[in-house]
Amino acid sequence: MRLLLQQIRFTEEQLESLEAEIEKRLKSMDTHLVTIPGIGPVLAAAILSEIGDISRFPTGVKLVAFAGIDPTVRSSGEFTGTHNRMSKRGSPYLRRAIWLAANVAKMHNPILKDFYDQKRAQGKHHLAATGAVARKMTYIIHAVLRDKKPYEPMA
Repeated sequence: MRLLLQQIRFTEEQLESLEAEIEKRLKSMDTHLVTIPGIGPVLAAAILSEIGDISRFPTGVKLVAFAGIDPTVRSSGEFTGTHNRMSKRGSPYLRRAIWLAANVAKMHNPILKDFYDQKRAQGKHHLAATGAVARKMTYIIHAVLRDKKPYEPMA
């Protein structure tokens, strides 16, 4: 039992050390991702490492597609599907990081919380509403990285 406790303490110390190193490197990169509610240093590092150079994505739509958060298109002839799902064709690591950030943001960012509540009022399932928040958050991430300015919520 004592050995397990020592292993847990050692692992926690390593985790704290890694998080401190991530924060130090983020500060040296002069990124503003951590100004977005829902994105902390660890998620910011994950997002930045997956995106790389933001100039690869001329629009937010391209970044949404890269993350695999774009809706699938289901149509054939005159039939158009109405229950379109998330494509999940892009980076699973980026999608997961944005999804985690969206889950936090829908509780702590008033704009995204209102957007989430609006989707729920439209009868959307909570996962569909969270997906919509994740898409919107991806556009915010793109704008913050492209403009190299801190996040400023629109009033």
